[in-house]
Amino acid sequence: MSAPRTSQSALTLAALGVVFGDIGTSPLYAMKETFSQEHFPLPVVADNVYGILSLIVWTLILVVTVKYVVLVMRADNHGEGGVVALMARVLDRATDRPRKRMLAMMAGLAGAALFYGDGVITPAISVLSAVEGLEIATPAMKPFVLPIALVILISLFLIQRHGTTRVGRFFGPVVLLWFATLGVLGVVNVISHPQVLWALSPHHAARFAIEHRHVAFLALGAVFLTVTGAEALYADMGHFGKAPIRRAWAFVVLPALLLNYLGQGAVLIENPAAASNPFFLAVPDFLLLPMVGLATLATVIASQALITGAFSLTRELIQLGYCPRMQVQHTSGSHMGQIYVPFVNKTLMVLVIFAVLGFRSSSNLAAAYGIAVSLTMVVTTLLAFSVVRRDWNWPMPLALLVFLPLLFLDVAFVSANALKVYDGGWVPLVFGAFVFLLLSTWRRGREQLSERLAAEAIELDPFVKALAHEPFPRAPLIAVFLTGSSGVVPRALLHNLKHNMVLHETTVFMSVIFRPVPRVENSQRVLVERMAPGFFRVRFYFGFMEDPDLPNAMEWCGEQELVLNAEEVSFFLSRETLLPTPGEGMPVWRERLFEIMFRNATSAASFFNLPPNRVVEMGSQVAI
Repeated sequence: MSAPRTSQSALTLAALGVVFGDIGTSPLYAMKETFSQEHFPLPVVADNVYGILSLIVWTLILVVTVKYVVLVMRADNHGEGGVVALMARVLDRATDRPRKRMLAMMAGLAGAALFYGDGVITPAISVLSAVEGLEIATPAMKPFVLPIALVILISLFLIQRHGTTRVGRFFGPVVLLWFATLGVLGVVNVISHPQVLWALSPHHAARFAIEHRHVAFLALGAVFLTVTGAEALYADMGHFGKAPIRRAWAFVVLPALLLNYLGQGAVLIENPAAASNPFFLAVPDFLLLPMVGLATLATVIASQALITGAFSLTRELIQLGYCPRMQVQHTSGSHMGQIYVPFVNKTLMVLVIFAVLGFRSSSNLAAAYGIAVSLTMVVTTLLAFSVVRRDWNWPMPLALLVFLPLLFLDVAFVSANALKVYDGGWVPLVFGAFVFLLLSTWRRGREQLSERLAAEAIELDPFVKALAHEPFPRAPLIAVFLTGSSGVVPRALLHNLKHNMVLHETTVFMSVIFRPVPRVENSQRVLVERMAPGFFRVRFYFGFMEDPDLPNAMEWCGEQELVLNAEEVSFFLSRETLLPTPGEGMPVWRERLFEIMFRNATSAASFFNLPPNRVVEMGSQVAI
């Protein structure tokens, strides 16, 4: 029995290092921004501190514990979580409801786009808030805070291509030390003012909201910073499982966060001037520099988790057909989930650098932080509601009783964060809107292209039957024609017959189908169908978390009496050149945008890992 317990402990420790970095570093800036005199007048007095602390405590309990840990984590897609996996699950169950599918798809794409918008702010605010501790230790270091933060962030992005296998093993222990330190600091400061424990009662939050309605509403935007990493609990569920994440939250993360926030509150009551940076001013002087170092490590780990999440999300969107094919590199031979997407990495690095140089401080970044995350949480709530109604068969009154309060809370946070738009909140929103435009344009463009090709398509089955009796010369090899639809004749075959007037002794029509599930069982990986003598139809099935490595998958064909060796067959691919034209479909400017994305997408040969010296591409022009 010791082995399973050891394994679960290892998973829990690993989850600490990956899942909780963002929410775990919120104490660096959340309390400071809540009492920031620059944004709203909130005197640092005991009653206000108790009210803010109570809001923080019950936000953590209701949003993270109740919504995510108890409810949303149950709405998984075959063990995977995240807004895209949730969208895929809803779409898979709504095949008979086109309107619902469209709404779910738009909501899911919006959530994914907002995640990228959040990805611009999170690394910048996390690392900056940690390095700013140097100002508290040595005011003379203030001019060097920005350069140090930039060096750390740029170095983080540059090492992505080498993978995180070696350093990743230290993530868990470092973050565990971080949470232990948070808890110990909290206990030490709470002992100096134990009355702060009264803030655990929700009546302080209610009193504060009633007595300071306007200020309390404004304060919600800063209080929300305490839960900005909650989506990671759900998004990273597939890597570690539900149980390790729930245990880590209940026994390590939540207690440490509560103790630290309460400790910061005790410091503010004793010394209102500490509102300038209650986190670092709650640290004893002799531990200040080590604490800055530990905080910097924790924020780097939190940023790493977000970058890795952006890579995984991009792959999911590609597999589901919402994003152009991109180069995806594996950085580990033993962990298939460790990937590197160069385009995403470079884009995020440039935007994060601009964010740091543009905002120049964690306080300025906090003014832009939260709106994208809060909107993503609304999307998650709505999609989860769809799951409990359709999949769990909850009665409507019960579903509304549970989800309406959660949605009300989400909307309250969105409303409070909406006030940040003019202070910089427009940055993640504009970037997210641009990403949404790209994703939706790609999806609609692919549909429009498919409609054009389908209008000119020839049915495969009767064509093969007729072709089997034609006296074409036969080349003594195997030809594989990749096709997006297994029911129509590949355009590459038509061009080959037209120009080369030759058939191969064995012709295989191969299509790749991505299912709306994370992974497909190997027993369901391939389906081989003999259509006529010398003609086969092969379908490969992959999940949106899998890599479509066709040479490896082709080995499974041997079990169905079709032996294929990627180094011995010839792969024929169609490569269309798009011609945007006015008319039905998208506006011409979106068609041109789609054409640019289509032209710059990674080739099918590279995406499916085909041997370059075995590929023949045959082009054609298509008006869209």
